[in-house]
Amino acid sequence: MRLWWQRRRRLLAGSRVLAVGWCLASVGHAQPPPPIPRVQVIPLPYAQLSFQRDEQELARFHFGAQLRRPFVYPVVGPSGRPLTRMGHPGDPDTHRHHNSVWFSFSDLDGVDFWSDRGGGRIRHRRLVHLDDGDEGALAIAEALWLAPDEAPLLRERTHLAVRLLPGKEWLLIAELRLEAARRAVRIGQFSFGPIGVRMAKWIGVHHGGGRVRNSAGAEGEAAIFRKPARWVDYAGQVSPGIVEGLALLDHPDNPRHPTPFHVREDGWMGVMPAADAPLVIEPEKPLRLRYGLYVHSGFPEARAVGAVWTRFAREPLRPPLGPPRQERDCRHGGHRRFTVPREFSSQQDCEAFLRTGK
Repeated sequence: MRLWWQRRRRLLAGSRVLAVGWCLASVGHAQPPPPIPRVQVIPLPYAQLSFQRDEQELARFHFGAQLRRPFVYPVVGPSGRPLTRMGHPGDPDTHRHHNSVWFSFSDLDGVDFWSDRGGGRIRHRRLVHLDDGDEGALAIAEALWLAPDEAPLLRERTHLAVRLLPGKEWLLIAELRLEAARRAVRIGQFSFGPIGVRMAKWIGVHHGGGRVRNSAGAEGEAAIFRKPARWVDYAGQVSPGIVEGLALLDHPDNPRHPTPFHVREDGWMGVMPAADAPLVIEPEKPLRLRYGLYVHSGFPEARAVGAVWTRFAREPLRPPLGPPRQERDCRHGGHRRFTVPREFSSQQDCEAFLRTGK
């Protein structure tokens, strides 16, 4: 019996030495975990994406199949309060399509995609890519614009990006690529769209005494209504003693820039590139549009909004990234991130580039 116990002690001691050695080896070879990005885009139930800074929501993208069109709600200001709302504060029935921030046209080949009573529907197809980072986050989505008979009129590819600015201010960038699905389509003259913004009730001039002004130095609905501008800023109270707002930015590469803005004192603003004449989207000649929303504190000076517009006008939505250096760069959807020397269609395409250099 004594000999058995001696053998058992030696075996246990040996196993302890092996275990300790394995743990030390593991610690010696362990790599520190990568830092968690400050800005993330988080998928949520019911077809939603939440853009978050330090785990605090900045905006949420809704794209469920039951919706007539995708939209962004809320858009959160520096104080943590929403700067947009769902629906018109004075007409919640016939203007229930005012879904915070949305993208559509009221006349596309005679089909209304703008209102809930129109026959058109923008149906989400898929999420292409999600990307996180310390300075911002990105989501890429695809959708189809369907006529009342379900015939596709447009194929849409949308980039939604969040970029951090100093303090707690930030920039929401939306880039749309609209491609004719079968034949040329016409955006009718006077059509609303492609972007609308419904401000929170108490930011509006009518309900809360807010201010609306543009890059030309004009202020108030009468002076701004359907006038061309680089940007329009809407700001007002979000809580007693707290003023915040949004500036809608028109990119210089957009057609007919500076674009006429449609603005109302009840808290609504949008752009109308077809205000003076129709626009036609030809097959194999996609229409590319880019808009920004500058989320800010207080009533900023015009030069401050102008400085943000200048940054927005110069910054590429997807900064050049690439080429991949190793096979792991191509895995788990990583191939979708690269823009240099080109965008890769698949993991296999990305790995083939690593082998051949082309």
